[in-house]
This record gives sequence, structure tokens and C-alpha cells, in this order.
Amino acid sequence: MKKSITLDTFDENGASLGKKRFYTTLDNKESINKWLKTFEPTTDSILGILMADSPDFQHNNHIAILNFMPTNNQMKNTITPNNLIPTSIYFSVRHCIKATWINDRDQFLSPNTKWEKDTEFHSDCLAFMLFHGQNRITCKEGINHFIPFSEKDIDAAEAFESYFMQDFLQGKIKPDSKSTDSKSLFKDELDFIPTKPLIFSDEAKEVLQAGKELFKHYHEQTRDSKDYNPNAALYDIKAHFQGFNDKGKMNPPQKAQDEAYKQKLGELNYTLKNLAKKIEVKVYEYGFLLK
Repeated sequence: MKKSITLDTFDENGASLGKKRFYTTLDNKESINKWLKTFEPTTDSILGILMADSPDFQHNNHIAILNFMPTNNQMKNTITPNNLIPTSIYFSVRHCIKATWINDRDQFLSPNTKWEKDTEFHSDCLAFMLFHGQNRITCKEGINHFIPFSEKDIDAAEAFESYFMQDFLQGKIKPDSKSTDSKSLFKDELDFIPTKPLIFSDEAKEVLQAGKELFKHYHEQTRDSKDYNPNAALYDIKAHFQGFNDKGKMNPPQKAQDEAYKQKLGELNYTLKNLAKKIEVKVYEYGFLLK
């Protein structure tokens, strides 16, 4: 039996979209969901919840970061410091490539081991996850542990409730009882807590800078309002400027009245797209998807 078949693909107007390989067997490769489950949370420091679903493109819109455990039947994974990096990788791998009618049945797989030493890839995925729209962390439902900036960076008027993400990026999270090799970025091969400041690619730095400008704009515009919250997450900032419709769904950015906000959000989304293209290359290199 053939393991794959390659077909020509065309759009609705008959224009060629190139060739697409479809796999009839994956040679018993494990799914990305089983891979993520190997990174079990080992502490009581719960940062949030990853909501996941079947490992194919058609279910990617269900992949989200939340404050609390949802009550649906989808896969949930508790996020703690030791599995934050693998969770970020899972999230980014699932969201960096747009779902289409051509790829919607493609399966996300357990990767080869090359990703483990690629610390720039780790940092890229963390930056991507922090500012992606499916990061639904909100300070209205609990402590926001996902602010990567200091109060001074974004002109916050009050102290944050959590400095976890700042400390994580700087390699300041307190090690557990395991021995630490000062020459290594991480405490051991399966515990992805940095012991040194993370190094970001140029694309990830642009995301962080655009994110900082968006956060700073929120604090500058709302610090004197009754709705101001120094712990606002990306979701809270979008909610503030965009509002919600009568069905409780957030309005699109075009509904926002603040033109500067729309510009800064557009710049953030542009940098996210550039970072997504960089991550996409590694998705195939490390075997999360088959070409």
C-alpha cells in the first residue's frame, strides 16, 4: 500500500495552487497531543489552562489559553513553569499556519528531538503565544501571569499582581531541588525553565516591541478611568477598545473608536504574521507536520 499520494491542486477559478501530498499512513507516528502530555505539570504554580482538541487543522480554532478549566469535553492541559515552553510550542505550531480546505485534515505529530536544543525556537514560540489572539487570559478571571513587561516599560500606574513572566524571561524563576548546570540554559533536558535570560530572534523582538506599544497605549489612555486595571491582559485591552455586541461577542477591531489603538494592533498583527512564517519553517523541519 502506498504511504502517500501527490495531487495537483487548483482554486475555484482553475488556477494552479501547486502540488499537495496526502498521507495514507503515518507509520505509527504519535500525535502532537500525546507529545504534549509527556510534559506533565510538576508544581502547584498554575499559570493557566491550555484548551486543545484533535490534532488536525480543522480543530485549530479550539486551541486557546484560558484562566480556568473549561467544562467542555475537549483536551485540557494545566500550564505551569516547567511546561510553559512546550505548551507555547504546541500552541504556536497549531496556530502559525492558516487552515485551508487543502490542509484541514493534515495531522500534527510528535516531533523529532531537534527542537529540544533550539532555544531561539522556544523563545519565538513563547513570544508568539503571548500576543496571539487565542491567548484568552483575562485579569477579570484571575491573576494575569502573562505580562512580559515591567510597570515602567508600559507606564502602568500601579504594581502588577504577578511578575512571573518578567522573571521567566530573565531566567529568575527559582530552581527546584534539581542540580543546575550554570553552562546550560535549562535545568535539565526535560525541565524547560530558563536559568539565563531568553534570547529572542529579530522577528520575536518586533512582536515584543509592538506588544509593548499596544500595552503602553492602553495604560496611557485608561489610567484615569474607572475601568483601568494595571494587570490588563491582551484580551482585556482588546475588550476595552473594541467592546462587545449584544450577544456578548467581542466586536472586530474596525469597531474601535481609537484610531491609534487600531494602528498599534495592526502593527502587532503584522509582526505576528512575520514571526509565524519563521516558526512555520521549524514546524516541518522538526516533524510536527509532514511535507
